[in-house]
Amino acid sequence: MALNMEQNAADGWAATDGVIARKLFSQGYSFTYDDLIFHPGHISFAADDVDLRGRVSRRISLRVPLVSSPMDTVTEGTMAAAMAALGGIGFIHYNNRPEEQAAQVVRAKRIRPGFVVDPVVFGPRATIKDLDRLKETRGFSSVCVTEDGRVGSKLLGVVTSRDTDFVPDRSTELSDVMTSDVITVPSKCSREEAEKILIQSKKGRLPVVSSNGELVGLMVRADLKKALAYPARGEPSLGPDGKILVGAAIGTREDDKERLKLLVAAGVNVVILDSSQGDSTFQLNMLNYVKKNYPALDVIAGNVVTVPQARRLIEAGADGLRVGMGSGSICTTQEVCAVGRGQATAVYQTAKFASTYDVPVIADGGIANSGHIVKALALGASSVMMGSFLAGTEETPDEYFMKNGMKLKRYRGMGSLEAMSKGSDTRYFGDKSVLKIAQGVSGAVADKGSVMRLIPYTMQAVRHGFQDLGIKSLKEAAQRLYSDETKMEVRTPAAQKEGGIHDLVSYEKRLF
Repeated sequence: MALNMEQNAADGWAATDGVIARKLFSQGYSFTYDDLIFHPGHISFAADDVDLRGRVSRRISLRVPLVSSPMDTVTEGTMAAAMAALGGIGFIHYNNRPEEQAAQVVRAKRIRPGFVVDPVVFGPRATIKDLDRLKETRGFSSVCVTEDGRVGSKLLGVVTSRDTDFVPDRSTELSDVMTSDVITVPSKCSREEAEKILIQSKKGRLPVVSSNGELVGLMVRADLKKALAYPARGEPSLGPDGKILVGAAIGTREDDKERLKLLVAAGVNVVILDSSQGDSTFQLNMLNYVKKNYPALDVIAGNVVTVPQARRLIEAGADGLRVGMGSGSICTTQEVCAVGRGQATAVYQTAKFASTYDVPVIADGGIANSGHIVKALALGASSVMMGSFLAGTEETPDEYFMKNGMKLKRYRGMGSLEAMSKGSDTRYFGDKSVLKIAQGVSGAVADKGSVMRLIPYTMQAVRHGFQDLGIKSLKEAAQRLYSDETKMEVRTPAAQKEGGIHDLVSYEKRLF
């Protein structure tokens, strides 16, 4: 009898310890990720046992539930290929001509991890002075030489600094100094086989050639050394054709139908209708067009932050939802337009509704650390889209530049005036607006290294987060969330300060 009374008392205490999501998100407050903290659960498994497989759309699942944002300073072919190699997916931006975007899809699908598919190539009539200029601008001191100076042409030789260091006449043509007896590997050679040959050859470069001797790629010793230091990447994201999964964004204007046609021909696996406010007639019309003309192609609609928005798009046939409005680090929509929602609230409310239709939700925006990813997934998201988190990595577009001794890369919001001047205003306006109002900013971010290192370490941190929650999978996370088992609390400003680094004169913050 006494034991039963003690058990009932314990159950009573447990019922009042913490707040369930259903109650927390019905109070009329808009919460961000930093506002919330989850209660830990019971640990009965290792962090490596956590299964983080998620989805971006009805038919596309990912081993790693991370997505790179379709921003012109984040995702082009290189990033899309890297994300897929890591088990995620990248969405190529459309702030370019349709032909250029389609070419990026093709390029991404051609990329093989460990190989350079678009190496710098010179023709035989190029001079040592041209190579000197290349070294000054891009740091390369060696190149492959082909018949017409392009990839896909017959390989003639390789020129390195050993061939040019002691040649006084820098106008000498490369054909006069290049090494013609070059060790190569066939295009069908596996990465593992090519790596062994490169190491055994003791060369800096290993050209990859077709059966006709045409240059189709390159393996570089410096890249191999870096890759060997990266964590194991696991299984890549592959489509039914055996090629990597690649997504792309399109707008809602009439000419985007031609863009879509080119993307489908290029082999795109899924498209995002890219609008800052997705609940519009323009997006509904485009969604209907895509589903009617390309029924095998999954379409992700958005952005949305409320249930009524989600309902209209799901009823129109959306295969996935992109959730977030004004929560990105370079987005000023909430400030400029006074419209949006805290990202934690937006993810919970839309994901709970979408789950009744088995439509996955992508949490887009507000991700600054691994803890934010844990919170997004624990609040019902099936995957997480990242922009600023990936900005500054080696795989993003553009070259690095130096400023005040720091190695930087450009990063800008698609609502910035700079991005809109190139065409991204289509995601903010349903018609040909003459007056353009910025809903984002431009800036620069510090070098973060390669996503091949950043993502595996980040995902390990996310697994530890789920282990602390006592949750082994995204499916279990959703079950606990909607059955009121998951408990959380709102953090006061003092609690947020306490939960971060404080009371130190100086420190170095290293994630891994």
